[in-house]
Amino acid sequence: MDLYQELIIEHSKRPQRMGLRTPFDAEVHHVNPTCGDEITLRVDRDGEVLTDISYDALGCAISVASASMLAEQLTGTDLDAARETFAAIRTMLTSKGADPGDEDVIGDAVALAGVAQYPARVKCALLSWMALADALAKTGVNLAEETHV
Repeated sequence: MDLYQELIIEHSKRPQRMGLRTPFDAEVHHVNPTCGDEITLRVDRDGEVLTDISYDALGCAISVASASMLAEQLTGTDLDAARETFAAIRTMLTSKGADPGDEDVIGDAVALAGVAQYPARVKCALLSWMALADALAKTGVNLAEETHV
């Protein structure tokens, strides 16, 4: 578990891909009313590919680390991979600890598996992922759709 804690700390202290960039297709701002964490997230896509995910996050280590992990994992991927990752993250974080996560699918975000045991922190970890889903919805993409096999 120490490695996971180190990953969360590393991503929160040195967030990957942070900073709002242009061009972008959609921008959303989300706030976690429970704790005050905030994220502004922009997504840019070229057809089926997420060409850039940029964000500005203010909040706890879990919230910032999760946004960093999201941007690092999904920038440059296609929408099917993004859907698969989104579903896996959401399932892991809402499993109350039953789902340890699959590192091959969610990358560094597997470090957030322990958060699932703390219901008050699940919203912190999901904030950026829900923002991405809303940003993509603005571009006509439903991130929660089933992946095509």
